[in-house]
Amino acid sequence: MHRFQLTNQFLLSRNILLVTFAVLIISTAGQFNLNAAELPKLTKMTFQSSLDDSTQPALIWIPPKAMQEPTPLFIFLHSWSGDYKQNNNVWFAQAVARNWIYLHPNFRGRNDNPASCGSELARQDILDCIQKVIDSTEVDTSRIYLAGSSGGGHMSMLMAGYYPDRFSAVSAWVGISDLAEWYRFHSRGGKPSNYARMVQASTQGVPGQSPEVDAQYKARSPIFHIQNVGDLPLDLNTGIHDGHTGSVPIVHTINAFNKIAQEKQAPLISPEEIETLSQEQPLSNPQPSDIVPTTEYDTRIYLRRHAGETRVTVFEGGHESIPVPACRWLSKQERKTEWVKSKE
Repeated sequence: MHRFQLTNQFLLSRNILLVTFAVLIISTAGQFNLNAAELPKLTKMTFQSSLDDSTQPALIWIPPKAMQEPTPLFIFLHSWSGDYKQNNNVWFAQAVARNWIYLHPNFRGRNDNPASCGSELARQDILDCIQKVIDSTEVDTSRIYLAGSSGGGHMSMLMAGYYPDRFSAVSAWVGISDLAEWYRFHSRGGKPSNYARMVQASTQGVPGQSPEVDAQYKARSPIFHIQNVGDLPLDLNTGIHDGHTGSVPIVHTINAFNKIAQEKQAPLISPEEIETLSQEQPLSNPQPSDIVPTTEYDTRIYLRRHAGETRVTVFEGGHESIPVPACRWLSKQERKTEWVKSKE
């Protein structure tokens, strides 16, 4: 990997651009796809945390135009047990195909220590990392997109709730919305699994252990903050089989949506509908909004609801994400954010 050196980035990116255009292919669905083996190299960058002054890493790809003209910035967040080195090429390829800046931050790595797992340090790392990119390139601050899957979906929802004015749109996939409930899910039978132990290591305790520990669970759980998204375009997604074949039950995504819907006085997904979907069954009386062509996600959609600028989708699948429709949706969103370049 290369260090983040903007003085050399423009010359390097000229060569990258030639490679990028050479491997662009139009698929039958009309979407740009890239051969993952031919993707340009990601560059390692470092920045200083504004909270503890530590040096933190990230990976980045900068298209040549971003040094001269406003360019969308796409931040993708690694999964629960990953870090900034995690291979997320399927998402990186979408950014390259669209000529977006691609940023892959570490935010304190895997979720097994107090500094990680949605802590204030982890959240601030994402903001500090974005600020450095804005200061160093020409970011279109009305097109700053955030996405993540699993643990990255958890963090995407959390960032949306804490900092809705810092993003133009957010797409979260199969994310954990309530850490206490997730701990209990992975402690069935009285024996905590690896995920439960990781949550405990991050929060320094188990749910109900003390007011201090419970405060940690609340601060790190999107369900307690996501109602603050306001008019931020938010795309919530879950596969109907998750929690059966995967690690995060669909209620985490649905409950997050219902929290927003309640705040916006929009119709909730009913307990009966939640129970049916949780049993991996289609709704007996789907609403008109639930009838979505399979071509949108290239798979069946069981539920699609809206509350203001937030939408939720339950699709045929498990613990997974679908980058093409996510980035297609993000590309349609434009919304001013509060970012400005730092004064030199």
